[in-house]
Amino acid sequence: MKSNPVNTKTPETAAVTETEPKPFSFARIFNRNGHKRPPAPETKPQGPPKSVLREYFESAVVTVIMALFGMTFIVQAVKVPTGSMQNTIMIGDHLLVNKFIFAPGETLAFLPQREIRRGDIIVFKYPGNRYDPSSDYERADNKPITTNYVKRVIGVPGDVVRLDGRKVIVNGQPLPEHQIEGVDHNRKDPLEVIKDPPRKPGETYDVFYRPDLVEDDYPVFKHEGNGEEIVVPPEKYFVMGDNRNNSQDSRYWGYVPRDYIIGRAMFVYWSYDESAASSGNPLVDFFQNTRWARTGTMVK
Repeated sequence: MKSNPVNTKTPETAAVTETEPKPFSFARIFNRNGHKRPPAPETKPQGPPKSVLREYFESAVVTVIMALFGMTFIVQAVKVPTGSMQNTIMIGDHLLVNKFIFAPGETLAFLPQREIRRGDIIVFKYPGNRYDPSSDYERADNKPITTNYVKRVIGVPGDVVRLDGRKVIVNGQPLPEHQIEGVDHNRKDPLEVIKDPPRKPGETYDVFYRPDLVEDDYPVFKHEGNGEEIVVPPEKYFVMGDNRNNSQDSRYWGYVPRDYIIGRAMFVYWSYDESAASSGNPLVDFFQNTRWARTGTMVK
């Protein structure tokens, strides 16, 4: 028996290439033909590899350069060895000085610079005693130019200054100073306060006088003025210590030239009580004799 062959037709199917949908990316739009850029060829460092010693040396050099830059133009550390500013600044205080604020030249509004003002506490190079030069050689630690002084600005260029007992008269008006009576025992310890009256409005800083104030003839008024008052010249400043009866300042040796001013005292970063007894152990002395409460004290 014959069977009819069944014509089985196989349907033709078109080859379809399926691709995974890719997330949208701006990078594909801007990359050529939508393909990723080939990675950049790896560059090998030229020369031999750096040794550990060389890396430490380079880091040390950079650190020294940055420190020198900061000490030259921005801040400087100074130690206070005398009591002419007690009790505002103690013997043994270590201060940071802002050198940038009084930088010479024209001041710019967007920089933290300004002119020197009356009442500022400044650090400057001792200009020497114009009226008694021989006195500059009586102490080995008190040499012109090389010794730094810390004092308060009393008169700026053009100010008329005179003294009337405890009152400092500038341009006909007494300065608003808070006057405290204290005794200086010359033992490197703070002044012993005898009388501290209530502070009046406007008295922004303290000055200290002995109870038995004795008038003195100050050379500056004789050499620079008419014997009673002076006019501060251009580019010069009249300064005084806050410990008024134990301070060698402009009253005795004259004005401070503008070029001799280093900067403005900012704050105490460390204070060591030099009047305290020593235990014989430097480490113990450091912890026992450091005035921890004065650390960070603003100078004003």
